[in-house]
Amino acid sequence: QVQLVESGGGLVQAGGSLRVSCAASGRTFSKAWFRQAPGKEREFVAGISWIAGATDYADSVKGRFTISRDNAKNTVYLQMNNLKPEDAAVYYCAAARASMTRRADAYDYWGQGTQVTVSS
Repeated sequence: QVQLVESGGGLVQAGGSLRVSCAASGRTFSKAWFRQAPGKEREFVAGISWIAGATDYADSVKGRFTISRDNAKNTVYLQMNNLKPEDAAVYYCAAARASMTRRADAYDYWGQGTQVTVSS
C-alpha cells in the first residue's frame, strides 16, 4: 500500500511563490499534482514519470510551475512561481503504478491535500 503525505501549502500574495511536497511510501511509476477549487472539478496540474523523469503541465501553469522528484527520498515537489488568485485550490498529490497521464481516474493513490491560498 502506498501512502502519500503532502506539505508546504499556505497563504501567499499574488506574484509570490510556494513549494509543495509529497513524500511517498512504496513504489510507483508516476506521480502528479491535481488541484480542486471550491465548486470546480479536480484538474490536472503537472505530472512526472518516475523512471525517465518526463514531465507534463497543464497549459494554465506552464512556465510558472515546475514539478521535480527526488528518487532517494521518494518525494515529488511542485514549485509554484508567479502565483495568481486563480491558482488557489486544494492541491493533491497522486501516484500510479502506470504511465503518467492527465486522467485522475488512472491514479491509484491520493494524498490528503494541502491548501494553497493566493491573495490579490
